[in-house]
Amino acid sequence: MHEGALRPARSLPRRRGPAARLFAAGAVLVLGASLAACGSADDGTPELTWYINPDNGGQERIAQECTEEAGGDYTVSTSLLPRDAASQREQLARRLAAGDRSLDVMSLDPPYIPELAEPGFLAPVPDDVAEATTEDVVDGALQGATWEDELVAIPFWANTQLLWYRQSVADEVGLDMSQPVTWDQLMEAAEDSDKFLGIHGIRGESMTVWINALYESQGQAIIENPEAPAAETQLSLDTEAGAEAARIVGTIGSEGLAGPGATTQDENVAMAQFQGEQGSFMVNWPFVYSATQAAVEQGTVDQEILDDMQWAGYPRVDEDTESAPPLGGINLGVGAASEHPELAYEAIQCIVDPDRQTQYFLSDGNPPASTVAYDDPEVEETYPMAPDIRDSLERAVPRPQTPYYNEVSLGIQEHWTPIGAVGESTPAESQEFIQDVLRGDALQ
Repeated sequence: MHEGALRPARSLPRRRGPAARLFAAGAVLVLGASLAACGSADDGTPELTWYINPDNGGQERIAQECTEEAGGDYTVSTSLLPRDAASQREQLARRLAAGDRSLDVMSLDPPYIPELAEPGFLAPVPDDVAEATTEDVVDGALQGATWEDELVAIPFWANTQLLWYRQSVADEVGLDMSQPVTWDQLMEAAEDSDKFLGIHGIRGESMTVWINALYESQGQAIIENPEAPAAETQLSLDTEAGAEAARIVGTIGSEGLAGPGATTQDENVAMAQFQGEQGSFMVNWPFVYSATQAAVEQGTVDQEILDDMQWAGYPRVDEDTESAPPLGGINLGVGAASEHPELAYEAIQCIVDPDRQTQYFLSDGNPPASTVAYDDPEVEETYPMAPDIRDSLERAVPRPQTPYYNEVSLGIQEHWTPIGAVGESTPAESQEFIQDVLRGDALQ
């Protein structure tokens, strides 16, 4: 059990700032349609709507299973959200601001949870539900579901990045992968082997993921006071940790260690490069393993590439300091205006059952938030790196938890790209710009 994470969320006061302005602007757009939402079938059976992120069909299957398990007490239907997280955030924020009663269960990206919890848009998590769903959950996922020391959403699946490497390249440069490795060692290995590092240099959310991990791996949070109002928010980008992060990113960019396409390199581009002749080391999410397996079956990637593919823990910044890997995944929240919050939380308990998390991992490749879900023999057989994923999730740290995450993330993306231009002044420039935006002195 994790102290401080299991108190039910209270209804929180609204704060005026960038997040609140989005909610207010969006309320008018959907108010009429949303307040007319119906929560029961013709026979009186409550209908719960689960707003899901795109996957391979696993959430739809779980919804059907939980409907059957409910025995007529309720039904669970699904409604598909947009593919990208930013569009998901915008749609849900607008509808929650409008008091949409159909938002019974929502699949939420962890970075946006404070923005929804702060104005009281999420229904409080009952004590018994919190206890039943978080007893055996990886620490990173619990952090990502918590705001102001209160559990405000329920972890469903969690994600993290590993260091993937080609064993042949590690052998060539004499790098002992049984020991933790640093970014400096990876840069040296790329240079010595004349091959490219797989990073995420594109101007997008993946850049914030990388920068945050570099700071957190040095024990430095990007925001000092995440619960403060926008104008009082203090950033810690311009610090010694920031100087070291800028050195790493700037060196990889200016010396071409990520290859000629570094500025367009997202998760998929990095994977494609890793699978090619210039592949060496890569930070990426676990999907790359099953994707490479599928590519081998389709004949687009040689079997020897898959055989050469290995994994290790996320790289360190300092050799004596354990890394703080990125955290991703999905938590489940209940809309404060839902007509059936008690039933919604009952359905969530069904959805996050460890056995269902196991099956969801096997069918859709999304790692469980539950630690016991990793004990299934089929999981270990299908994903031999599953123990490493679980260990990484215990150390994973969320991106900056703040109601103004969107402003912080966009500011980082704008100033830390292109990576070849990142230098000593980047931390200070990005900090000043973001704080100006939060104070209302600059536009994004």
